[in-house]
Amino acid sequence: MAQSTFSLKDQLLNAQSVGQLADEVAHAWSEFDKEAFQNRALSRFPDLELKARLNWIAECLEDWLPSDFDAMAAQILRAQPPILDPTKSDDDFGNFIHAPWGILVARHGKDDPELALDTLAELTKRFTAELVIRDFVSTHPEMSYAKFEAWARSENYHLRRLVSEGTRPLLPWAQRIATPVDFALPLLDVLHSDPTRYVTRSVANHLNDIAKIAPSEVPKRLKKWAETSQQEPKELAWMTRHATRTLVKKGDPEALALLGYPLDPPIEILEFSASDTQVPIGSRITLQIKLRAKEATKLLLDYVVDFPKAGGRRSEKVHKIKSLSLKAGESLDLEKVHFFKGDATTYKLYPGNTPIQLQINGQRLALCEVDLTA
Repeated sequence: MAQSTFSLKDQLLNAQSVGQLADEVAHAWSEFDKEAFQNRALSRFPDLELKARLNWIAECLEDWLPSDFDAMAAQILRAQPPILDPTKSDDDFGNFIHAPWGILVARHGKDDPELALDTLAELTKRFTAELVIRDFVSTHPEMSYAKFEAWARSENYHLRRLVSEGTRPLLPWAQRIATPVDFALPLLDVLHSDPTRYVTRSVANHLNDIAKIAPSEVPKRLKKWAETSQQEPKELAWMTRHATRTLVKKGDPEALALLGYPLDPPIEILEFSASDTQVPIGSRITLQIKLRAKEATKLLLDYVVDFPKAGGRRSEKVHKIKSLSLKAGESLDLEKVHFFKGDATTYKLYPGNTPIQLQINGQRLALCEVDLTA
């Protein structure tokens, strides 16, 4: 019997959700033909992916909207459902069926960016405007920044989150914005003390984006926030872990120090070895790690595989092991299995010498080598 496959586009955008949108619009627009809208919107769904479905729904709604943007924005706002529950503080992203409203504002509001931004501020309380606001950030940075300064202090946490998400340098699914990475840092200075995890997670993700572009900025900002004591220590510690995950993987010394990992861990490495030295692609090895702490210490254990690539090139990949604390004189003896996957869809393995290094608190302290064979 064939297994059914999960379809995100069908889960989020389907006859039921389109019907919900049609009911909301019909309640607000007396001239709206609900049945005609539903039939037209659903007619192309089988041929369209998620993002294309959203754009198609927006196009279907366009037929019922005035061409003048002032009138269009007012009519769009009349069709909105109640705002998302303001008593929640996390995991309330909204319903994807409301995304086409933001698409319409972005499409038609380019000549009136102030009205467009104000309209998106209302829409984001129903479904995030983080994707569609970015064009306005790039084309009207000063106006956008002035809005963001006010929104960062809004009572609505969805609007506060939009300030961070809408300016993230590497927001998934989104176009890149033209503003420099430090554009939003003063706004993050305000948002980092937010009482809701929905916002602080966005701030931490924003910093993690910056870590991939301007890594030195991240520890600097986190230290500054720690000194201001405006956020609860437990929440700031969580944000610090989340914001530095890229830097920690790279062994950044400042990031590791922020997390309490000493750069020169007081340990003695007793063994770091591989179970085999000749390893066919598609097989596994077991790494044996033995060490002893000379003093009480906190450790972050990784291993780094230096893969051979085509044309004599190399490619390193860091793999996590675990984080732990050891008391003075305490020993650690563990095994880690590594699979040299031969049929991965995202990368290809090549035969050749493959060094593996043990990385502790960002420092590469031991080496073993294997030869990958075809």
